[in-house]
Amino acid sequence: MFKFAVAAAVLLVAVVSAQWYGDDAASGSAGSFGGGHHAYPKYKYEYGVKDHHTGDHKSQWEVRDGDVVKGGYTLHEADGTERVVEYSSDKHNGFQAHVKTVGHAHHPQVYGHHGE
Repeated sequence: MFKFAVAAAVLLVAVVSAQWYGDDAASGSAGSFGGGHHAYPKYKYEYGVKDHHTGDHKSQWEVRDGDVVKGGYTLHEADGTERVVEYSSDKHNGFQAHVKTVGHAHHPQVYGHHGE
């Protein structure tokens, strides 16, 4: 499911980028949004999943205002920890991500006995 979340985020960025640059990028008018109008890139989204049946718990959010992007996501790992990622990107600092693991990993003590 994590692969799906990453793929969805990449797809969203690709769609937003395609809309921002449009078909006129090759002609040198990058940043145009149809008909020569220069649209200011601004959006905000968030989503979350809490599936108690499968144990799938995650969330993601992102905000863009011009050339500044901030976002983050959380993901409950199979070992019981939670991964927390916060990221930002701008023209002065580039892309920066801060990753934390919250909690302690729990692993089963006995995996089973075969042939007994």
